[in-house]
Amino acid sequence: MSDWLTSLKTDTPQQGFELAITLARKGVAYTQPSAEVRDKLRADYAHNADSLTLASQVVAIHFQTVAAANNYWK
Repeated sequence: MSDWLTSLKTDTPQQGFELAITLARKGVAYTQPSAEVRDKLRADYAHNADSLTLASQVVAIHFQTVAAANNYWK
């Protein structure tokens, strides 16, 4: 994969949250590089409340990191 992440700095919290989602998605793609496998697995977790909650937790953790990098947009 190319160098796509040049900074954690964002202008707004909304942009920061979107970056957190991107970080989570990229993390999955790095962990499982096969799009075919990810597509097959999606059916398993898409209807599992625990899996969806854990996915939200990963995004929240990334958002904490991005927020701290942006001094909480003060």
